[in-house]
Amino acid sequence: MDLLDSIMNSMDKPPSLSEQERVLLKKKKEELVKIQNEEKERLNRFKERVETKLNTYFKDPNNLMLKFEPMDQIHRSIVHEAAESQNLLSYGFGIEGVDRYVRVYNRLHPPCEDELATRRRGEPWNEQIKQQLIKNRERERQEAIESAKKPKKIIPNSNYKDKYAHLIGQDAALDAARKTESNKAYGFVPSENKRDHRSIEQTLADIKAKRQKLNSENQGEPDDTS
Repeated sequence: MDLLDSIMNSMDKPPSLSEQERVLLKKKKEELVKIQNEEKERLNRFKERVETKLNTYFKDPNNLMLKFEPMDQIHRSIVHEAAESQNLLSYGFGIEGVDRYVRVYNRLHPPCEDELATRRRGEPWNEQIKQQLIKNRERERQEAIESAKKPKKIIPNSNYKDKYAHLIGQDAALDAARKTESNKAYGFVPSENKRDHRSIEQTLADIKAKRQKLNSENQGEPDDTS
């Protein structure tokens, strides 16, 4: 006999159940199985009722949507499953544990995104609200088109202090703008006065006259070597 067998034999065995206890345990198991079967049968009957209701309701092409009363998650899942089996669309709305319910739609007439968003917010939805949203969107679209047609006024940024202010600061930009302005005066004489407006012929004649005058003056001076 190995060590494991020795240990197992030395352990106290659980007390055996009395006949009365065995009967009680068996009865509890049978009751549990019975409850589970009853719940399963109840859910099956509910599924059959939902399938019959959907089939009958949506046979009429004028019926586009069917709302179910609030129910727990298990029953809602059965509604979703039944709707899918009949090629219908189903959506859940409301707050879980409070008023969560299911709406089933004809697949050929699905709900728009506006309706889904509105119902998920817990707000009412009807044809009047739908038409108002359509009008608002059309107005916004027309306004966008009109705005795009208007010519945009482009103002060139030629001011140096505005152009470079974000890079070097407002004060430095002002100084740079002053330095880039043309200086109209050099020294003490305005630049306009420095411009020679004479023609080339007049300029050459003036130069020749100055040379002749200079030569005549030099000839009239006394000789320092005498």
